[in-house]
Amino acid sequence: MIVKFFETLSNNYLELLDDKEDFNITIKVGESPNTKTFQAHSAILRYRSSYFRNKLANISKDKNSIKTFDLKNISIQQFEIIIKYIYGGIVLLENHDASFIFELMFIACEFLFDELAKYLETHLIEMEAHWLRLYFTTIYQRSFQNNKLQELQKWCNDIVVKYPDKIFDSEEFFSTQENALISLISRDDLQMKEVKIWNRVIEWGIAQNPGLPSDPENWSSENLLAMKATLRNCLPHIRYFQMSNEDVIKNVQPYQQILEKNLWDDIIRKFILPSQQISTRPV
Repeated sequence: MIVKFFETLSNNYLELLDDKEDFNITIKVGESPNTKTFQAHSAILRYRSSYFRNKLANISKDKNSIKTFDLKNISIQQFEIIIKYIYGGIVLLENHDASFIFELMFIACEFLFDELAKYLETHLIEMEAHWLRLYFTTIYQRSFQNNKLQELQKWCNDIVVKYPDKIFDSEEFFSTQENALISLISRDDLQMKEVKIWNRVIEWGIAQNPGLPSDPENWSSENLLAMKATLRNCLPHIRYFQMSNEDVIKNVQPYQQILEKNLWDDIIRKFILPSQQISTRPV
């Protein structure tokens, strides 16, 4: 039988934060005038976080055998939660709003605290869904900046497939991450006409190439190569064979040069001879 006394252990380690005798790390948090210096212990930081292990490996000791580094892109309040999590394995969120917790989740990701990031992600989805919906576009865009936030990405996509205008018609659409766009257009349950998906993907691709003429007839060979490279991971997810003949002629044909020749041949062949088998298939 194993008896676990984790609460006492946690409290003992938290007491180390107030120990002024044995620390060998100094961390300066925040930016002037809002800064605070924290004292810590290298052994705990190294074994609790690969982020701090790597960081400390590249810092030299001063004459007093102390290593010092700055963390400017984090608030004092955020780091107080992080350092208590490192030492005591505790997290107190009661007095913090959803915006604070959302930013803390990204800090946990940066510091490679996967367990903490996962907990905060779940907390936001289960307890702060109203706030997530209120700032949906921003939440959506940022969630896809970190591949660890799979549950939040799925939560967002489950909303977008039902209400695609939230992203596809938003002002921030052109700044959508490629992985976010692909995660949407690859969904079979996306409630959006395929021709509109095609048009928005094309517009997104043009937006990623500043200076590219909007009219494809004015594209140089370099323009074509750039556009083809930009959309190489998106185009395979378009369901060309679900479009009408009219949609293909009006919307796809002007950009046929960015498609693989065998795909374009199959598209034309399918509309001329609908019963004939095609060689290319969407992903």
